[in-house]
Amino acid sequence: MATRTYSPQTKDALKVMGQLISLARKEAEMTAQALAERAGISRSLLHRIEKGDPKCEIGVAFELATLLRIRLFSEEMPLQFLADHLEARIAVLPKIVRASDIKKMSNDF
Repeated sequence: MATRTYSPQTKDALKVMGQLISLARKEAEMTAQALAERAGISRSLLHRIEKGDPKCEIGVAFELATLLRIRLFSEEMPLQFLADHLEARIAVLPKIVRASDIKKMSNDF
């Protein structure tokens, strides 16, 4: 079985997300056990998320951020507005994207 690899940018984003959750939990003076129980997860899963483990479910990380009131997106644009805007943009694009047989032009001279 092949091992999944992650880009440095993905690893950095996971680390930052974990640090934001850890910081917010500690600033709220919540134990890991209390937050895990509130989120309906194990304490070990919480610790893995706080360490930036890429194999954790993204929905759990977002739920933890929500419980701790961590803003992940712009405060100027509510998430529902952003979702509606993106849905409208996606709607005008083709439903299926096929690989092109056209060779890409090289700009190397």
